[in-house]
Amino acid sequence: MASKTAPSRVVDVKSAGHPNQTLYCTNLPDKINKHDLRSSLYSLFSTYGTVLDVVAMKTSKMRGQAHIVFKDIQASTQAMRALQGFDFFGKEMKIVYAKGSSDILAKLRGTYNPPALGAAPTGASTDLQKSIFSGPPGAIPSRPAAETNGEAHGVKRARQDESDEEEAPMEEDSDVPMEASSDED
Repeated sequence: MASKTAPSRVVDVKSAGHPNQTLYCTNLPDKINKHDLRSSLYSLFSTYGTVLDVVAMKTSKMRGQAHIVFKDIQASTQAMRALQGFDFFGKEMKIVYAKGSSDILAKLRGTYNPPALGAAPTGASTDLQKSIFSGPPGAIPSRPAAETNGEAHGVKRARQDESDEEEAPMEEDSDVPMEASSDED
């Protein structure tokens, strides 16, 4: 006689990969929109530690999958152990460590190498994108004068002087004195 047991929350070590700050989640519902999925995953996983990023795409290749990037490995390990097999919108999540490190972690460490221009996805990066991402942090270029049409941005207009003499007249058509018109009994 076979006994029924609850599904095990233990992860196979071979499929889990090496401990990593990034978790790879599969078997996620693909019927909810991307924004709701990302915010739900963030809310769920942030109880175990600081979540730096949640990457969930709705392309045919990535549907039902997400990457959750934690600040440290201890938090990702704790979240993986606690949420393995968790019923997430009617589907049991499968969680393993991601194979590689996340781009956001490489950017924080200063070791990020953007892909070669030949290997870039469709659409070349613009000069603005290059200046923002290859420059030092906080070095965002200012708008060229051609884009601003010579107008000053962020300058408050002077307020026209308002005098007390031009106040709107109060309507005094009511025959009921103000004290009698209150709702107090």
